[in-house]
Amino acid sequence: MSPETILIIILAIITADFIFEQILDYVNLRSGKSELPEEVAAFYEKEKYAEAISYQRAQAKFSFFTSAISFITSFLLLSLGGFGYIDELLRPFFDNEIFLALAYFGVLYVVSDLLTIPFQLYDTFVIEEKYGFNKTTAGTFVGDKLKGYLLGMIIGGLLMGLLLYLILNMGQGFWIYFWIAIAIFTLFANMFFTTLILPLYNKLTPLEEGELKTAIEDYSKRINFPLDNIFVIDGSKRSNKANAFFSGIGKKKKIVLYDTLIKNHSTEELVAILAHEVGHFKKKHIVFGFAISIIQTGVMLFIMSRMIFNENLSLALGAEQMGVHLNLIAFGLLFTPISKVIGILANIVSRKNEYEADAYANETYNGQALSNALKKLSVDSLSNLYPHSAYVFVHYSHPPLLKRLDAIKKSSL
Repeated sequence: MSPETILIIILAIITADFIFEQILDYVNLRSGKSELPEEVAAFYEKEKYAEAISYQRAQAKFSFFTSAISFITSFLLLSLGGFGYIDELLRPFFDNEIFLALAYFGVLYVVSDLLTIPFQLYDTFVIEEKYGFNKTTAGTFVGDKLKGYLLGMIIGGLLMGLLLYLILNMGQGFWIYFWIAIAIFTLFANMFFTTLILPLYNKLTPLEEGELKTAIEDYSKRINFPLDNIFVIDGSKRSNKANAFFSGIGKKKKIVLYDTLIKNHSTEELVAILAHEVGHFKKKHIVFGFAISIIQTGVMLFIMSRMIFNENLSLALGAEQMGVHLNLIAFGLLFTPISKVIGILANIVSRKNEYEADAYANETYNGQALSNALKKLSVDSLSNLYPHSAYVFVHYSHPPLLKRLDAIKKSSL
């Protein structure tokens, strides 16, 4: 396939993806109901619901704008040979192909991030601030950026360096070795994320003695699920939005509750939320998800191995000679449709898992308490109660609130 044909295919893919996403965003925005429906009238004040509609519209308009800017920039960069031009600028400074590639990706990452900083600032300090969510200070924003760059250099640099080394020295068989390395890294990250990475951004403290800890311990004993590692994270450092998550495997497993979650919910609701998270573990969702992600990575790497040495991929991006780093970019763009399908399938499985975790919390603890907690979370986060079904199908990893409440109610009968 000629470089010209490859470029046309790439441009067609990113154009189709942009149009598809814009249509989804539009129909999702239009699906909202301005009047407070009867289903939510019992737990949603009219003023708060109106604020939620306004917030969703503000986010949608902002998304339309930023997506358009991103698409136009990418289209021009590709059609004018910008990726190849950057390669030609950097190539005279490096004799080593691996160092050249690392520098290339470093430049792309930093320049891309710097160009999007105005949009990040607007989202955080204008939109999120207007609707009472933002707690991020300028110092925290800058600190997060610097930490992100440092982690990207260390972790991203090591993984990318290993990938490049294997490609250049192992030929098409590189994918097997890198697949093993990624599997080990992913397992390590799952086990030690809350121990090594999360503390760089947030403070984790053990849940203090009191009514909540006692209630959690009583519940965990009843279901024979030891919970020794329960932590509170200072999520209020950046936002008023609340969350909870399960992290780790085996003895490294941890339950992490946001301080904003504890502040806004009763003890019974918090234990119900925790029961939902335990449900993910009991139903093997975490192990299954890990296995699926490893399989997906293996499939992607295998396909990549069949394309990575095709010089025409680099030429399609405007380069004068083959560069592995350019081929990686071209492959990523060509892989977009497959990645989209994989993402949709992953969301289907994730939504099924959420229903199962809800049912587990209902069976082992209190479905009504979980329903109340979900209602509060929805109100406090100004979430969309009536997303379009097509948008949910493509993008939602969790079922919409009203469908979850209905499922919990039916499982209680």
